[in-house]
Amino acid sequence: MNCPFCGFREDRVIDSRESKEGDTIRRRRECLQCLRRFTTYEKIDEVPYMVVKKDGRREKFDRQKVLSGLLKACEKRPVSMTKLAELVDEVEALLSEKAEREITTTEVGEMLMRRLMALDKIAYVRFASVYRDFQDVEAFLSELKDLMLFKRG
Repeated sequence: MNCPFCGFREDRVIDSRESKEGDTIRRRRECLQCLRRFTTYEKIDEVPYMVVKKDGRREKFDRQKVLSGLLKACEKRPVSMTKLAELVDEVEALLSEKAEREITTTEVGEMLMRRLMALDKIAYVRFASVYRDFQDVEAFLSELKDLMLFKRG
């Protein structure tokens, strides 16, 4: 570690603390040449999860993009932001358990829809209509019928 003040490469660690989340370590260091103190942070360098789009493109999994889609589906619905964040947390946890670092948009969408269905049926239908790209009223009605059968069963 280079001292940010004098550039000397040797220091000693004075204090180490783990973040509340447990994913970062904060270290206070003291340069052995100029004796000034500085802080460093250590974080695990994770390989990102890639989402394979329907057209074959790959992009990094974006929690905010997923949350944004859920927010649109839940607009004017009695679903709290906390519940939506928990939903996304669940899906992220499932992703982190997978050895494979790529997942299709279909898999992500299905995971989200299963959880959204249990949370709010109207939000589920809104999300499904965009996600499944309903092209006509028949496809939309078919989804509603499936939802009604699921609710009864």
